[in-house]
Amino acid sequence: MPMKWEERRVLVTGAGGFIGSHLTEELVARGADVTAFVHYNARNDWGMLEGRFGPEQERLTVVPGDVTDGNAVRKAIEDREIVFHLAALIGIPYSYVAPESYVNTNVKGTLNVMEACRMAGVERVVHTSTSEVYGTARYTPIDEGHPLQGQSPYSASKIGADKIAESYFCSFGLPVATLRPFNTFGPRQSTRAVIPTIITQALTSKTVRLGSLDPVRDLTYVSDTVRAFIRMAESHDAIGQTINAGRGSGVTIGELAEMILAQVNPDATVLCEDHRVRPEKSEVRVLVCDNTRAADVLGWRPGVSLEDGLARTIDWMRDHIAGYKPGVYTV
Repeated sequence: MPMKWEERRVLVTGAGGFIGSHLTEELVARGADVTAFVHYNARNDWGMLEGRFGPEQERLTVVPGDVTDGNAVRKAIEDREIVFHLAALIGIPYSYVAPESYVNTNVKGTLNVMEACRMAGVERVVHTSTSEVYGTARYTPIDEGHPLQGQSPYSASKIGADKIAESYFCSFGLPVATLRPFNTFGPRQSTRAVIPTIITQALTSKTVRLGSLDPVRDLTYVSDTVRAFIRMAESHDAIGQTINAGRGSGVTIGELAEMILAQVNPDATVLCEDHRVRPEKSEVRVLVCDNTRAADVLGWRPGVSLEDGLARTIDWMRDHIAGYKPGVYTV
C-alpha cells in the first residue's frame, strides 16, 4: 500500500541538488513535513531549490549544513521519521582533481548520516548509490549482482558509501534501503552531465564540443527516478536491499547528440575534444539497467520515454538558458 505522506517528518540530504530538489518538491506536494538539508554557503543560496519555495512555505524547512559535520547532521535528523540521503560529490572529472574531497563527502558523510539515523531511531533510510559503481559492464543488462569496480575516485567513494549503508543494516539493523539510479536527466540539471552539455551548446552555438561518443548510457527522466525513491521508502521489502532504477535500454553518446540536435539545431556539428575524454581505464563503456528487481519489489517501471523526456528538458533549458555557461567545460 502506498504510504500516506501527509505530515510525515522527512529529511532530504542534498536537497539543493538536481534529483534532491525534484524529490523535495514531490514530497512537499504530497503533504510531507520536509527538512531540506542543503550545502552551506555564505550567500544563503538553496541550490536548485532557490526560487522554487518562499520562506512562507509551511511544509518546508531549509537547513544549511555539511554532511561531513556529524553534529550538524545529528541535529537535522534528530526528529525525523524518514531520511533520503542524496548528498554527494558527483562529478566524475572533478574526482580526478580532488579525490580526497570525494572520500570526505561521500564516505564520511554517509557514515555520519547512517550513525545519526541509528541514534535517532528513524523508521526508514533511503541511501543513494549510482550505476557507476558497476564499472564497464561485464554483461548487460546489469543486475544488482554484477561485480563492483571503482573505475574513478567518484565510483570508488560511492562503493564505500554503499558498503557503509549495508554495514549499518547488517550490524545494527538500521532499516536502510539503497536505490541505485542509472543516469538521470531533466530540468535544472547542470552541465556536468552530458544531456545539459549538449542541449545548452546546441541552443547557443553551431558547434557542440564533447568527449568520447562511444559510451552507452541508460537514461531515466527525473520524475521516474523520484518515483523510485518514494517507492523505496514505502516498501518494507526493500529494507536491506539494493535496487537498480533505469529504463533498461541504452544509447550511445553520439546517438544521444543526434537526437538532441534534431530537435534543437540540426545544422550544428559535433566536435570531440581530447581534454573532455576520460582516461581509458576510467571510462565506463556500457551501462544498461536490469530493472527486474525494481518491478518485482517496488512495482516500479519508468513511465517517460527518452524522446519525451528530452523534449521536456529541451523546453525547460531553452527558457532558462541564461542560467548556464554553455562555452565552459564543467568538470
